[in-house]
Amino acid sequence: MYTVLARKYRSQTFDEVVGQEPISRTLKNAIKTGKVAHAYLFTGTRGVGKTTMARILAKALNCLSADAPTIEPCCKCDSCTAVNIGEDIDVIEIDGASNNSVDNVRELIQNAAYRPARARFKIYIIDEVHMLSISAFNALLKILEEPPSHIKFIFATTEPQKIIATIQSRCQRFDFSNISPRVIAAQLEKILAQEKIEYEKDVVLLLAKMANGSMRDSLSLLDRLISTGEPLTVKLVEENLGCPDSEKLWQLINRIGDNDAAAVLDSVDALITAGFSEVQVVDLMIDFLRDLLLVKTVGTNSELLILTTQQKQKAEQAAQKFDIAYLVYLITALEKVRWPVKNSETARPLLEATLLRFALSEHFLNVDQLLSQLNKTGNADIKKNKITDAVSLHQAEPPAKNKTPAPPALPESDEQDSPDVKSKSLQCNDLKSLQENWQQVLKSAGEKLGNGTTGLLTRAMPTQLDADYLTITFDANAKVQHDLCRANGRPEKIEASLSGCFGRQIKVKFELGDKVFTPAGLASEKNGTIRQKENEIVSEPAVKTIITELGAAITGIEDFDG
Repeated sequence: MYTVLARKYRSQTFDEVVGQEPISRTLKNAIKTGKVAHAYLFTGTRGVGKTTMARILAKALNCLSADAPTIEPCCKCDSCTAVNIGEDIDVIEIDGASNNSVDNVRELIQNAAYRPARARFKIYIIDEVHMLSISAFNALLKILEEPPSHIKFIFATTEPQKIIATIQSRCQRFDFSNISPRVIAAQLEKILAQEKIEYEKDVVLLLAKMANGSMRDSLSLLDRLISTGEPLTVKLVEENLGCPDSEKLWQLINRIGDNDAAAVLDSVDALITAGFSEVQVVDLMIDFLRDLLLVKTVGTNSELLILTTQQKQKAEQAAQKFDIAYLVYLITALEKVRWPVKNSETARPLLEATLLRFALSEHFLNVDQLLSQLNKTGNADIKKNKITDAVSLHQAEPPAKNKTPAPPALPESDEQDSPDVKSKSLQCNDLKSLQENWQQVLKSAGEKLGNGTTGLLTRAMPTQLDADYLTITFDANAKVQHDLCRANGRPEKIEASLSGCFGRQIKVKFELGDKVFTPAGLASEKNGTIRQKENEIVSEPAVKTIITELGAAITGIEDFDG
């Protein structure tokens, strides 16, 4: 009769337990020193060794070949062999899901009064103990508080938060961690060697990754794969175990990196035709993009990266088309759209629209990278779309592409040296003429001041002229613009520009007004809602940094839904 691998290769002693060495070591020390508790609580996800460890502890306490509890049960005596198959009369395994009533617990307490038939202890192993009712838990409290000397309890659960605190406080708790994919892969290699089965080396890594930290799941997957025939290959894994066709996924990601919108739709169709739901495509993309993020961050040799040799090569090639900030954005955006895709009746159009938005968006730079580029080149002539990208990333939204790129600004030194700059400036003789022509003055001086400073001054008006001192007052809601105009040498630039308008040297000072006003000519361009949004955006740290350091200006505001 065939025995499945999960049972055939179940650990029999503490030293054989895979991936839970700290817990094994602690329990062995407790047995050595005679400090075994009367109740234990084993927690962790499925297949990480909770019930296996409970059986090993039961064998260690009751092994008949030793005169006392031992850390090395023989696994051959009547007690050990009965525990292995779950039929020992003194080690009672109970399923908490089907025995969850208070009556079941009362019966357990009544039977606990009787001493073990042949072993040292009567041991109760209650699996999925969180399924017990509140009344059942309360019925356990008294015996857990003052148990008979011959009774031991071992509780196992995948959801410890559902166990009432009064029960947990009466147990020694051990949290079983997920098993590393590399540890699982090493164990699978040992089993395949013992079974004398031929396999491709990359197969065990794929199975280990699919198991999600569960040794039992990995063995179940291996069982299914063996039944398909030998030798075991990556192709068999993809065809029979629901493992995604990695070639199709890498193709989709590469096409996004190439900004090939039509090809992206073809890749989505290929994945859905292969049987993957829209939400599965989202999950797979998040997983693969995480691999790219690790490649970019820690390299292909990191223990964090669980990929086959071939997949590492593909990941390295794909990673060259993305930067870290863009990968962070893609993962975040996919996670944000996952719930709508999962619950939408039009999941496919929603998925396709999201991926098209990725394909049609330019790569993002964060503020730190942008300023680093500025510092290295010493040139403020950075493409406008890169600035837009950085701002959009901070707002967790894709940038709007510029249909017509703005021409690069002329270097300031050229403008200052030009003999006819003054002739281009609008001439003003007094405060009144300056106020009436303020927008035209700013437009005329725009090349000298730059778009950033000109944009800031649109929220201000000249309010007073005393001799050669001009007072410029900002809107009450334009504190950020007021502060920025006073920094980074902007006052000197503004003074130089306005001096050209008046034909004499002008000094400026800035004030923050106590009321909201709309400069002449601006009302037709912006309403109150847009101005409020602009204030909020300009106040963002990333946007303020870009405006301050790069002389950028906000030329438009767009809302993106989702």
